[in-house]
Amino acid sequence: MTSELIQVFGRIGLLSFGGPAAQIALMHKELVETRNWLTEAQFLRALSFCMLLPGPEAMQLATYAGWQRAGILGGVIGGGLFVLPGAIVMTLLALAYGQFGNLPIAQALFLGVKATVVVIVIEAMIKISKRALKTQGHRFIALVAFVALFAFALPFPLVIAVAALIGAATSTAGKANQSHTPWPLRATCLTLLIGLALWVAPIALIVSSPFLLDIAQFFSTLAVVTFGGAYAVLAYMTQEVVIAHGWLSTPQMMDALGLAETTPGPLILITQFVAMIAGMAQGGVAMALAAGVLTLWVTFIPCFIWIFAGAPLIERLDGQPRLTDALSAITAAVVGVIANLSLWFAMHLFFAEVPTFAFGPFYLHWPALTSIQPAAIGLALIAGVMLLWRRWPLPLVLLMTALLSLILTFRQ
Repeated sequence: MTSELIQVFGRIGLLSFGGPAAQIALMHKELVETRNWLTEAQFLRALSFCMLLPGPEAMQLATYAGWQRAGILGGVIGGGLFVLPGAIVMTLLALAYGQFGNLPIAQALFLGVKATVVVIVIEAMIKISKRALKTQGHRFIALVAFVALFAFALPFPLVIAVAALIGAATSTAGKANQSHTPWPLRATCLTLLIGLALWVAPIALIVSSPFLLDIAQFFSTLAVVTFGGAYAVLAYMTQEVVIAHGWLSTPQMMDALGLAETTPGPLILITQFVAMIAGMAQGGVAMALAAGVLTLWVTFIPCFIWIFAGAPLIERLDGQPRLTDALSAITAAVVGVIANLSLWFAMHLFFAEVPTFAFGPFYLHWPALTSIQPAAIGLALIAGVMLLWRRWPLPLVLLMTALLSLILTFRQ
């Protein structure tokens, strides 16, 4: 049984490119159609439950499938192997970037990557908006979320929490279905206590390092507010990492997203890259590796906690209309959040200077129009044609724009 789980989930982990939609489709084919480990109804209920949780829903779905097959050990194998291949690749990329990222040739290549990243984020916004903005109320929530972040710099967790409350409060759905599934309260509480103890355990090993404590605190907080996927939380992470902590620059964050798109596994592995680059600046390779491992721990341990504590309740939670409407409101807000992120990235790519204007409650970033960078705009347009119109594979587009950027840079 264990060897079969390792084989199946190892294969899923190695092939899990293309973001959550592609990853979920891969798991559906492997676990429902090919092996019959889950029924169609079980798969859909588990997916709905995972979408209610913070964190990467595809990784949590893999954890649930493993748990359903072989209990907690199966869940650890399923979720762990979904993350491990990408984490290994990201470690190598971060170390290489830390050593060579400032070389002229690397900077030239990454200009093309950054141009593609802007298009990637816009494409994500378009896809999510088609699914999320079905009513006038949802469109209003998306607009308010955008304004709250772009014009007032309100905290991302607050925006998401308010959206969820609005969705639940304005729900017009009927009464929730009453499930007769017993609630294993004692087992759930025990799982939560053990999981929380494991989550905070590394703190005892890093109390002498203020930097690692900051890393643990920040990414632990991030792990519980990542509703709506990695794109939604990127704006919040960029704001905190670049402005509040000063660990990375905005161009480095764009490089991080571009590299994360080329690895298997969940996009939230970008947190590992960020932590490793910040760690390398603090104390070289050893600190980078420590920060990377710590970030992986505090990011993904909560995902296992939510599944192991909540999986037995999936049947009980099914058919709760207020939860469904709260999730729909969060997804609508995510459209506004991603719109803010795409505008942030575009301004910092297309203009060399993006000063901040603060007056009253407003806190705006607006580019200096005289600092426009035509090469970056041209590369983004080319990436847009290849991705949005021609539908070329993302790795190929990243490679093409990077090479075009290199040619443009060294012909000047």
